[in-house]
Order: sequence, then structure tokens, then C-alpha cells
Amino acid sequence: MIEIKDVSFNYGGNQVFDGLNLSIKKGEFVAILGHNGSGKSTLSRLLVGLIQPSKGGIFVDGEKLTTETVVAIRKKISIVFQNPDNQFIGGTVLDEVAFGLENQGVSREKMRQMVDWQMTHLGLSGLEEKAPHELSGGQKQRVAIAGALAVNPDVLILDEATSMLDPVGREDMMGFVKELAKDEERTVIMVTHHLDEAVYADRIVVLASGEVIGDGTPYEVLTDVDLLAKSSLDAPFAVEASTKLVEARILDEVCVRNEELVRALCLGRLD
Repeated sequence: MIEIKDVSFNYGGNQVFDGLNLSIKKGEFVAILGHNGSGKSTLSRLLVGLIQPSKGGIFVDGEKLTTETVVAIRKKISIVFQNPDNQFIGGTVLDEVAFGLENQGVSREKMRQMVDWQMTHLGLSGLEEKAPHELSGGQKQRVAIAGALAVNPDVLILDEATSMLDPVGREDMMGFVKELAKDEERTVIMVTHHLDEAVYADRIVVLASGEVIGDGTPYEVLTDVDLLAKSSLDAPFAVEASTKLVEARILDEVCVRNEELVRALCLGRLD
């Protein structure tokens, strides 16, 4: 679905990427991890054509992303940024969710059906006439995601979309993202520095100084102590705790998710 071939990009005289290569399959849920300055947010902006590579090419569903094709390709990709206030255009929640559909010339009757479905599915019913800036952080992110999903994109990019939420809001949002990722026809790319969110992806790609230094399953990446140290990332709580419990011979294997750790401890007690 996404093919990044030998991409280079300079920003303010700094080389962010120098020959980056990365492929993402259709239907994959991929987490892009990296510390500040690793290039992960720059990558998301390259993928939607907000900025252009100085060298190399980006292909979306086989079509090269250029200034000539960017409008057509953006119909296949939606992005939700860190601060939804920066992407709100509509005066009401209803206007905001419908904005992309209006741009595509969808009939009013069909538009209303699609918007109503998204509002209900995302728990936004009753907020249609509210101004987006009046909402809570979690509600704002849901509105941004509803607007992004309303156009039924092939690819959804979440660029640090939970960073402004409290722990409860983050957990709630991740529950929704996990449901989204079950759709085998939609590719989900989650850019984050939260490892406890990345554990739910099918695949984790780790960036450092504009290079891919890790690429594998959550278990492969998050149990690689040397890789995490190289990328200045701390292991998730479940990995740290279960590693110590394995060393103490209380558990048989390392867990990457909190629920896996709880389940393993409960089964151990039952045994």
C-alpha cells in the first residue's frame, strides 16, 4: 500500500532522511516509534504530500506521489494530527465531520447517512451543533478521526493523536484504534513515542536520526534491550516487569502487553 524508495529530505539545512526505504502492506497496523527528532512526524507529512522529498519517491497503492497526483492520492489517505484544533475548519461538529465529503461532491442525502454513522460509531451523537473548540480533548480527537474516516480512506495516519489526552482518554482512544485496525481493508499507521500504545500494532518500525533501526513484531522490537537503548526508548512496564519475573523463575516468558502479564500471573497463581 505504501512504498518509500530512497527518500531524502532536508529541513532548515538539516538532513532528516537520506535514502529512506520502507514498505507497508495493505491492511497492516504499523506503529512508527522514535524519540523527538527521529523523523517520524516528518514521515507522516511526506506521506500526505504536505512536504516533498528532495530525492526518491513515495508510492501509494502503486501511484507515485507528486504535485500532480497529490490531490487524487489524498482521497486515499486521511491524517489526524497531534493537536486537532489545528485542523478544524467547520464551525460545528457536524460541519467538521462533513467537510471532506463536501469536497468530494457527495450528495447531501448520502453525506448525512455517512456522517450520522460516524457520529454514532464514535460516540459523538448529541454534539452535532457544538463548536469543536468547546469539546474536551478526547471528544476533539474523536471528531478529528470521524472527519478523517468519513471519506472512507484506504490509509489512516494518526500522528501523535493521543499525546494531548489524559491516561483515561488515551486508553479510550487506543481501544477505538484497535477496533479500526481489525478492518483488513484499511491500513493504519500510528506515529507515537508511547510504547504502551505500539504494543497493539501488527508491526513496529523504529526510527532514529532519520534511519530505520528496528522493524518487527511488538515482541521482537520491545524485548530488544539494545535496540531500545539505541533509540532512547524505555521498555513498556509489562516488558520490564515480566523480564524480572522470568529471571526470578516466576514466569516462563516475557510479556509485552499489560493484559498478557496479568493473565500470566493469574494462571501462575492457579497452577
